[in-house]
Amino acid sequence: MFRPLKILIGTKCPPTRCCSAFVSRMRFSNLQYVNRLKEDDEACAAALQNAHIFLFHRLSPLLQRTEHRTLRPTALVCSGTEPQNHRTTEESVLIGCSEENQAQFCLDVGKNILNPGSSLSWWPETLNSVQDPSPYEPDLCFLLQGQALLRWNQTSGFCSTTGQPTHRNRAGSQRVCSSSGIIYYPKMSPVVIVLVSDGKRCLLGRQSSFPRGMYSALAGFCDMGETLEETLRREVAEEVGLEVHSVSYSSSQHWPFPHSSFMMAFHASVSPAHTQVSCQLEDARWFSLEEITSALQVKTPPRRGDPPVVWLPPKHAIGNRLITEWRSVSCLHYVNM
Repeated sequence: MFRPLKILIGTKCPPTRCCSAFVSRMRFSNLQYVNRLKEDDEACAAALQNAHIFLFHRLSPLLQRTEHRTLRPTALVCSGTEPQNHRTTEESVLIGCSEENQAQFCLDVGKNILNPGSSLSWWPETLNSVQDPSPYEPDLCFLLQGQALLRWNQTSGFCSTTGQPTHRNRAGSQRVCSSSGIIYYPKMSPVVIVLVSDGKRCLLGRQSSFPRGMYSALAGFCDMGETLEETLRREVAEEVGLEVHSVSYSSSQHWPFPHSSFMMAFHASVSPAHTQVSCQLEDARWFSLEEITSALQVKTPPRRGDPPVVWLPPKHAIGNRLITEWRSVSCLHYVNM
């Protein structure tokens, strides 16, 4: 199927939106080009003739493990000379473009099993590397975007109002009901994730679905009509029975599990006099600065038969960022005492 195409290893990611020069890039850079491809089907089809295509198999990405045990994305490079497969044109989704305005797409090959080679493999858990914390190189935020768009297109084939089929645009960024003309756009579910502290310790919990020994910050979906603050206080009260007093925002992250979540991360504090945990999770407990420091040093989850050890979410997860921020502030506090 893809025999005429060449494989490119370590393709440079599209620029992240976390950039102080965002306005200038919107005016003068490839973001305008990407927006035009989303709106113009003919331009998008033409861009696909010379695009980088990142492959997935049932939403598992094709990645290469390097000699340094990191993971790199791989891309097929269309030369523009071979005839385009109909599946490539119709089912690939646009995720961005390079600094040279070369469009970048993702494609799920489905039942078409490719034999990528000894150093390449379809990575399991659909980018959820809590089972294997191998660091990604470079950052794979654009593959998370592609995976979410692929899943949304695969599960949005019918209009929720009329029950009639929906048809996507070439970029895969919207779908239109064939009967009513209703336009559907990809959606994300808002999720609050919070690291609770009593001033000297932080609170981590684990669900039964977590890998053995892994703890993380508390998280929960926003209910309809809730503010972020209300969600945060409700989740902490429901899961560990604690009353939150102060809240500060940290950062946000798109997370494609279970179906495109938008994670908004916070730090929260509780009174040191009221820290008794009433747990509805599998487990939740307070961790000291020394315990967090030790857990952050665990690079490989324990294997079956190994002694139990506490470990934390991988570096690319926002839960790890919250824990790392708390540790940095706590260390600074102790230094200044």
